[in-house]
Amino acid sequence: MVTKIFNNTKRAFALKSDKDLKKALFIFKLMNQPALVSVGTKLTKLGLALHLPIEGLIKKTIFEQFCGGITKEDCLPTIRKMHEKNVFSILDYSSEGKDEEAEFDKDLEIKKDLIAFTKENDELPFAVFKPTGIGRFAIWEKVSANEQLSQEEQKEWERIKNRVDKICALAHELDVVILADAEESWMQDAADDLMEEMMAKYNKEKAIVFNTLQCYRWDRLQYIKDLHVRAQNKGFKVGAKLVRGAYMEKENLRASKMNYPTPICEDKEATDVNFNAALYYGIQNLDEISLYIGTHNEVSTYSAMRLMEERGIEKNDPRIWFAQLYGMSDHISYNLALNGYNTVKLVPYGPIREVIPYLIRRAEENTSVAGQTGREYALLMEEKHRREGNFVKRVK
Repeated sequence: MVTKIFNNTKRAFALKSDKDLKKALFIFKLMNQPALVSVGTKLTKLGLALHLPIEGLIKKTIFEQFCGGITKEDCLPTIRKMHEKNVFSILDYSSEGKDEEAEFDKDLEIKKDLIAFTKENDELPFAVFKPTGIGRFAIWEKVSANEQLSQEEQKEWERIKNRVDKICALAHELDVVILADAEESWMQDAADDLMEEMMAKYNKEKAIVFNTLQCYRWDRLQYIKDLHVRAQNKGFKVGAKLVRGAYMEKENLRASKMNYPTPICEDKEATDVNFNAALYYGIQNLDEISLYIGTHNEVSTYSAMRLMEERGIEKNDPRIWFAQLYGMSDHISYNLALNGYNTVKLVPYGPIREVIPYLIRRAEENTSVAGQTGREYALLMEEKHRREGNFVKRVK
């Protein structure tokens, strides 16, 4: 029987000094105020537009909470400290919003370098890339909509496909699992099709290439079932990264403005049901589907743990990994890892100005997900009180 393990704040925050704990409390207290987050993000964007020297303030607050460093080498001390607690890492160069071919080629080289770096460091079991980091969003969108591409656009699309293939080929050559992020639904069909093509090419023996399923989309359960059937017919393994999703407000707003049915589940309960159903399907078919379970939800995590136990699956089975974002849900990550489950943190890094869009998204997501920021704050306060209680006992 699966026992409750996520209430151990001593384990969860063992790597935080008292000073780190106070800083995290301050940040999550601020993020628990939606109006303040809204004003703060607008001021940050304005500061960037005016080229104001805001990097120092950002670095000492939200950047240090959610990012590992400016370079991948900066991240290594943190990565190694986490690994001492059995928590692995994924390095993610979190630059967003690019639109030029030279920038996409640069991002390709960064991803290839990261794959090689991952191979060299045992603490890093995965590499990751974002489809729109290596090709214009508008092209992904047009291909997803089955729109006719101009001759130049067709050449651009071929370059995008070539970049994706180079990433996956190198991952396969070096035996490094590569995760493709999911993005907005109106560009995702092209990404899904291309990542399935990469799976068919490189996942013959085991899952090297993973695609991401955002389970706040009501069609994702059927998608993984259909993908599984095609994989059986074509003889390849499925790599499925399960997450709830990151673009809900944008998705619903676009659907409303353009008068089409929203692809998003009707409420959080329906999303939870969809996520857990996809999780259950994957664990039922573990011989052919490898799972990366990206969740900050305790109930879903316990469900996966229980299913593994019921089916006699070892805690450290290499086909199942649990994942959380760096700076969040440490009570899940560290307690999972110290109980023998494969656990990994996604660790973003990059120049401060380039990762600000990611940081703004983190702040907005924490504010929009009911209870997320409050839970983080409450757990940090619990650990603060525990330490203060221990200090009183030591003085006595």
